[in-house]
Amino acid sequence: QVQLVESGGGLVQAGGSLRLSCAASGRTFNSYPMGWFRQVPGKEREFVAAINWPGGTTYYPDSVKGRFTISRDVAKNTVYLQMNSLKPEDTAVYYCAASTMVVVPTTPSRYKYWGQGTQVTVSS
Repeated sequence: QVQLVESGGGLVQAGGSLRLSCAASGRTFNSYPMGWFRQVPGKEREFVAAINWPGGTTYYPDSVKGRFTISRDVAKNTVYLQMNSLKPEDTAVYYCAASTMVVVPTTPSRYKYWGQGTQVTVSS
C-alpha cells in the first residue's frame, strides 16, 4: 500500500513561515519527481512546487517563487516545503504528490499518488 502523509500545516500570521513535510511509505520514490499542490474550495488544484530526483532541480510558479523552497531527504524518503513570507492568499489545503514520470510534471493529472492534504491558513 502506497502512502503519502503530510504534516506541518496550521495557522500563521501574514509574513510568517511554515514547513510542510511529506513522508512516503510502502514504496520508495527516490527515482521519481515529487510535487506540492494546493487547493481552495471551488477552484482547481494549483501547482506550488516540484523537485526531481535526487533533488538538484526545482520548479515553482511565479506566485511562490522566492518565498517557497522544496527539498527532499533521500535517506528519509521525505519531501519538504519551506514557506516563508506567507500571504493570506496562500491559504489552502496543501497536497503532496508523487509522479512515476521521468520528466518533472507541473500538472496534477501527471501525478499518480497523493496525500490526504494539510490545511494552511494565513491570517491578515
